[in-house]
Amino acid sequence: MKKNAIFLYGVLSYGVFLATFLYVIGFVGNLWVPKSIDSAPMVPLGQALAIDLVLLGVFAVQHSLMARPFFKRWMTRVIPVAAERSTYVLASSLALILLVLGWQPIGGVVWDLSSTAMAPLIHAVFGLGWMLVLLSTLLIDHFDLFGLRQVWLQLRGRPYAPPQFHRPWLYRFIRHPLYLGFFLAIWATPTMTIAHLVFAVMCSAYILVGTRLEERDLREVHPEYDRYAREVPRYLPSLRRRGNGPELPARV
Repeated sequence: MKKNAIFLYGVLSYGVFLATFLYVIGFVGNLWVPKSIDSAPMVPLGQALAIDLVLLGVFAVQHSLMARPFFKRWMTRVIPVAAERSTYVLASSLALILLVLGWQPIGGVVWDLSSTAMAPLIHAVFGLGWMLVLLSTLLIDHFDLFGLRQVWLQLRGRPYAPPQFHRPWLYRFIRHPLYLGFFLAIWATPTMTIAHLVFAVMCSAYILVGTRLEERDLREVHPEYDRYAREVPRYLPSLRRRGNGPELPARV
């Protein structure tokens, strides 16, 4: 019964993530959803800005804190080890849900290219960014990254082992194609409002800081990462042909 419950918990956590991920695409791109990043302002500028910054801060703290090894060690004293990743995924999804539901549009236009020939290209870059995010997770074991592999193995009574180092395709040219995808997705908009700019700047700052923390953890766990980092750039791909080199750890 316990194994079934943990497996169901992992599947439900993944389902919440998937629904949230799709909603966030619509939220950032002003597509499909009833309330997007650029919906009509409802509160004064100062109040809206303060609320948005708090919401972004809550997500950043949750997402970064729960990813740290010391927090994982503490959490697995409270919950089953097999459910740790699913719990992280669920908490991140809930933090994102809080962000999109509580978000306060601000209004004001920084640039507007919606009526120019650049608009279709910008939309294409936006879509490319999200596709790159998804592709990056598939390349480094999507189901392990979102906790499904862990709960499936415990359901079958098989021991879990972290994914082996691997350096597939994109990761031979760039260390963090997933983050590059996020950069493209959050900045590629034909109409940049103040609210969208705040969102893009804060998310970019979080990614820059979070990457440093993530790479510090990777270096502690995988000595091979130092060489990999010297050979492969962090965010912008290099087209130089790489040797086999050390394999890339899927994640910490």
